[in-house]
Amino acid sequence: MENKEIFEKVKAIIAEKLAVDEDSITENSSFVNDLKADSMDILDLVSGFEEEFDITIPDEKGRTFETVKEVVAYLATLID
Repeated sequence: MENKEIFEKVKAIIAEKLAVDEDSITENSSFVNDLKADSMDILDLVSGFEEEFDITIPDEKGRTFETVKEVVAYLATLID
């Protein structure tokens, strides 16, 4: 799966879980600074990513994500 396709799916999950406009989400969006997510929101997002892509993301790794780009890059390593 290409990064662009992963990004589109990630963006849809973020928009749904954080109730933000999908058009406002870019690869450089910061979960905390731009999307106003707190630690619980991030755990919820990680759960959504795991469900969508049928993968497991260790909790320690899930807590390190700061930007959408980091999530997309990480998911690309698991999916390929």
